[in-house]
Amino acid sequence: VVVDRDGFALYFSRSPIPHGETARQVAYKHIGLYGYRRDFLSQFTSLPVGPLETEEHLEQLRVLENGYRIKLLETDRDTIGIDTPEDLERARGRLELCEL
Repeated sequence: VVVDRDGFALYFSRSPIPHGETARQVAYKHIGLYGYRRDFLSQFTSLPVGPLETEEHLEQLRVLENGYRIKLLETDRDTIGIDTPEDLERARGRLELCEL
């Protein structure tokens, strides 16, 4: 994720960004935990999917492409992604061991 000076997302990508010889070497791990208000969720479902979301397959880009902002927060907590049933089982195991 690329972040502006005020802590808002500028862009999300599945690729390392920014890229180039002078790109800074700080990298952030995106954990994908969002908090939306109910009224915004109703609007979100009717927002058009744009070319960035289509290319990256990241739904948060729909928010940015339609002129909304996403505030980012930093954490030093270790997290685990849950995208498959196997990931869910691994997370349950970690919870049982109080690793989270």
